[in-house]
Order: sequence, then C-alpha cells, then structure tokens
Amino acid sequence: MRIALFATCMADAMFPQVAVSTVRLLERLGHQVVFPGRQTCCGQMHVNTGYLPEAVPLVRHHVEVFEESSWDYVVAPSGSCVGSVRHQHAMVARRVGDENLAERAEEIAGRTYELSELLVDVLKVTDVGAYYPHRVTYHPTCHSLRMLRVGEKPLKLLQAVEEIDLVELPQADVCCGFGGTFSLKNAPVSGAMLEDKMTNVLATKADVCSAGDSSCLMHIGGGLSRLKSGVRTVHLAEILASTRAEPTR
Repeated sequence: MRIALFATCMADAMFPQVAVSTVRLLERLGHQVVFPGRQTCCGQMHVNTGYLPEAVPLVRHHVEVFEESSWDYVVAPSGSCVGSVRHQHAMVARRVGDENLAERAEEIAGRTYELSELLVDVLKVTDVGAYYPHRVTYHPTCHSLRMLRVGEKPLKLLQAVEEIDLVELPQADVCCGFGGTFSLKNAPVSGAMLEDKMTNVLATKADVCSAGDSSCLMHIGGGLSRLKSGVRTVHLAEILASTRAEPTR
C-alpha cells in the first residue's frame, strides 16, 4: 500500500522524531510511505481563531499537494490536524463560495487518517511488533476523542506492545488545557487544567505519558519538566515504532 505522510507543523518544527517514527512503523509493516515535500500548515490555527478567509489559501494548497491519486491514503500522527482536514476544509471552501475546492477537499478528507485509525481500521492490525519496556499512561487528546472518535484504538495498539506496563489515567477524557491559542488567551484557566492533568499523570506512577498529538504532549511535558517529575512524554508513534533492535528512548 502507498501512503502519503502529512507530517504536520508541530512535527516539522519541533518534534521531527514523531514523523520519522511514523515512517519507520509503516515501512516495517510493509507499506511504502511518500513525503510530499510541498506540504505546509493545514490552516487549523487560522480557522480556530476565526480567520476563515485567511485559511483558504492554506486549504487550497493542502488540497493541491495531497490530491495526488498515486497514493491510497494520507496519514498524520495528529488527531488535531486530521480533525481539521475532515471537519474544516470543505466548510472553509464553502464559506467563500468555492464548491469545487470543497468537493476536492472532501475527497482528500475521505482518505485521510490519524495514525491509530489507519492501523486499526484500514490496515486491520493491532499488534505492530513493538517493544517498549516502560510503565506508560495514555492521554486521549480532545480532537482524537471528540472529533475523530478514535475510541479505544490507541489503547488496543498499546496493549499489544511487548513488555509495556500500561496503566489507566484517572479522568483521562478531561482536556489537558492546551487548546492551541486557548492556552495563551486563557493562561490561568489553561494552567489550572494542566495542573489537574499532571496530578492524574503522576498518580499513575508512570515513567511515560503518551498521546497521539504532539501539541498536547508539549503542554503536558512542559509542566512535568518544570516540576522535575522525571516523567517523560512520548508520542504514540514513537512507542509503536520501537523494537528490540531499534529502541525508542
């Protein structure tokens, strides 16, 4: 199967190991991964803050880059960005009266998947041959949980990892408080929400807090590092890409 990687801005600018791990994982499973080099931001930040007209060029560019028919699916290691492609792109195009762009965006959205969705729903695999001998708790991010409704898919993948000690996160479905610009515009509220999330993470006595979105892990990880807790944040893709031969930190 030929799969295009939508790496996302966060991976490109701050967490490249997440994109690399996604490629390693899918290639290990026998699939060809291509990286369209012209990809940029999907426009989610613009849409979420009300700048819909300004998001149109980004939506159009995303469509032009990913409408290539030579690959079967598009995958992103981010529930947030996949949520934007699926739930915002066509809407943005229609708001400015561009029905042709909206229809093209819907076609791409129909074959764009968050990583755990692609693995479980499309590739029909839960045991990816991963090895990760650490105590791990999992935070289900808001966009993956509420927009994409990935449900138990990430947990099924983690449960199949060899040697992992997977522990349940108390109040797992509660937001970590990041929310993109929410954490800037509403810093006191965001900080209080983060404090609650960290309290629950630390209660698990996990070595690692994992999630499917680098943005949430950045927020949680920043708080945990300031506490000098010793708890690391590691993206789901990194855990699933880890093997005895090629271990992840």
